[in-house]
Amino acid sequence: MLSELHIENIAVIERADISFGPGLNVLGGETGSGKSIIIDSINAVLGNRTSREIVRKGAESAVVTAVFEMEHALPWFEENDIPFEEEVILQRRINAAGKTSSRVSGLPVTTAQLRALASELVDIHGQNDGLRLLDEKSHLGFLDGFANTGALLDEFREAYRRFTALQKELKTLTMDDEEKQRLSDSLRFRIGELENAALKAGEYEELSARRDLLRNSEKLRDALDAALALLYDGEDNAVTFTQNAQYYAERAARMAPDLESAVSSMKEASFLLSDASESLNDFRESLDFSPEEYDRLETRVGQIDRLSRKYNRDAQGLMDLLEESRLRLNDIEYSEDRILKLQQELEAQRQVCLARGEKLSEARRLAAKELQKRVVQELKELNMPSVRFVVDFAPVDSMFGFVSDGIDDVRFLMSANAGEDLGRISRIASGGELSRIMLALKNVFAEHDAVQTMIFDEIDTGVSGIAAQRVAEKLYSVSKNKQVMCVTHLPQIAAMADREYLVSKSETGGRTFTQVSLLDNEGRKNEIARLYGGDHITSTTLSAAAEQLSAAGEFKQKR
Repeated sequence: MLSELHIENIAVIERADISFGPGLNVLGGETGSGKSIIIDSINAVLGNRTSREIVRKGAESAVVTAVFEMEHALPWFEENDIPFEEEVILQRRINAAGKTSSRVSGLPVTTAQLRALASELVDIHGQNDGLRLLDEKSHLGFLDGFANTGALLDEFREAYRRFTALQKELKTLTMDDEEKQRLSDSLRFRIGELENAALKAGEYEELSARRDLLRNSEKLRDALDAALALLYDGEDNAVTFTQNAQYYAERAARMAPDLESAVSSMKEASFLLSDASESLNDFRESLDFSPEEYDRLETRVGQIDRLSRKYNRDAQGLMDLLEESRLRLNDIEYSEDRILKLQQELEAQRQVCLARGEKLSEARRLAAKELQKRVVQELKELNMPSVRFVVDFAPVDSMFGFVSDGIDDVRFLMSANAGEDLGRISRIASGGELSRIMLALKNVFAEHDAVQTMIFDEIDTGVSGIAAQRVAEKLYSVSKNKQVMCVTHLPQIAAMADREYLVSKSETGGRTFTQVSLLDNEGRKNEIARLYGGDHITSTTLSAAAEQLSAAGEFKQKR
């Protein structure tokens, strides 16, 4: 769970340290006090997209640090070679230029790595989730997440990729005679040009090395002559000096045996110097060449260079291109046979796709029945007693009977009230109903994942009265098994909290500052009274707040 959150220089928050606990954590406060900035900060530390505008004016950088308490290591840690500790610290720094850096347990990670880890730690429900629910293209993804169809979907997509590859190859071969002739002529010319070049593996490197050697032969000769003169050929040379030194050392060693090792070293040095002289001399003699050899090398290297520039391939790439061109020409010349074979393979692969698509669809339809029951049950508990929720299946609009996600076109339909026909959520659901549907789906999906922290932003949009009470009760029920954090303006939800925080702002020295404070029981009563009556807090609103807190306490005891 998320236990600590440190925010520094994010918008109007200069510094804030918030300690969260298990159960239901509620953030309240006036509109514009900075509640959304806290959610933005959490989004930032989870690796989501951010910008330099989030950095407080005048600050060089902003920092968000989140501490998570974990009982078991996630595979992410081993996969990313990060040591696991029961207290995992995530940190994101954003500088004034918009550049970011991320760390996990003090070690640098990429934003993508941070985001991958965060997806296993926190599930955030915001306004975008409501928009996704209105977008019917996302409904299949919701269903697949509930049905856990990952393996079946991967099998289908593998077959689909093979099908599209065959399609592409068939389309390439299916051309008119004029186009086929033009391409054949082009390939024949290329093949002839490359065959005439008679390229060999490693040839270009050998030729270039020999050419460069001969190009510098005069300088090499001068250097070698000087070295040989000093080593062996000159009147006073290293070999002669070493041999003379060895002679006198041997005489000395007859009188002082301790010098034997020095004599041995001199003998070895003499042999090594002689060998080096012979190697230099042999290399010197190999430099004798004719101008015709250099011209021949220069011409051959230039020929290969021209082909490399023309076809944008290195020497080995030119050899590969020749083989590719031969195969391509062969395909065209025998295209009728190849087309017939491809058509047969394509039809066989289409049947594979359909079979795997049917298997995937069966899993989806089976899961859809359970999803319908679970969502209806959740929505009834959220004061939608007459609701109907249906996962509608239709064949995809495709000439082959499938697309990249399978054979199903899926959308969610609902009827919010008795006697009404089923319809699209975008046309049927009000703002408050949309919030409750999203909460119901989140609760159902949460049963199938290991994420332990759920954050709800604006879950109370369009909700009031009895529906608000049911939403509060549902959030508390979810928080029995997961840590829940919620931004709210509803007294019913605030009263149900295990911990309630007040987000407030003030002005000092012409700057705005936001503070976050954990409320005690008296503070909670005053804040709930404010939610009832605004700034005009009276004994009546305080009494109502106390009653709301008491009712919430009784509800919790029953659970």
